[in-house]
Amino acid sequence: MIQLSELPIRYGKVPLRVARGHFATNHSHINYYIDITYNKTRLSEAKATAKELVSHFINNTPVDTIICLDGTAVIGAWVADELTKTGFRTMNAHQTIYVVEPEFNNNSMMLFRDNLQPMIKGKHVLVLMASCTTGFTAKRAIEAITYYGGNVAGVAAIYRAVDEVEGYPVRSVYSVSDIPDYESYDSHECPYCKKGIKLDALVNSYGYSAL
Repeated sequence: MIQLSELPIRYGKVPLRVARGHFATNHSHINYYIDITYNKTRLSEAKATAKELVSHFINNTPVDTIICLDGTAVIGAWVADELTKTGFRTMNAHQTIYVVEPEFNNNSMMLFRDNLQPMIKGKHVLVLMASCTTGFTAKRAIEAITYYGGNVAGVAAIYRAVDEVEGYPVRSVYSVSDIPDYESYDSHECPYCKKGIKLDALVNSYGYSAL
């Protein structure tokens, strides 16, 4: 088990739990593991996270559909509820917001079956993520939305280490400014590896596996 602790700073009722060490993702090596488990699965924290996240949005772009990545469907439902309450525009005939999760093929490309494609095509689609650190996954989501004929309404995450992806600003509750010594390295350029420091865990959107 890695040792998690809450950041001393907290926005609203949304805590952020982190662990410092040497971790490997699919795309990079990082010196902090950001644990979003309870934000995604605990009802009260998911609701608080959505409310705080929406407060960072700008009410000038319609949102018809939310694509939930990294297991953020519970938060996504609350984000839809908050957007509706705060008067965000929707172009849907039913005046509601769709909350969907993509499917991934063997090449890790996002796809949407025929029954979900009408929720993307011609719609203003918001990408919701647990964290946006390198922007790689967000870029794939943007490409998928464009491929299926949708319009990107923006990118949102609980934590972000980048300010924008493909020209779209990333809205978040927490950012790299809250963890000023956060670092992300290409696996071949990782200073921890060069010093012979072993990995503490493999991490992804589902959690971590200690080594």
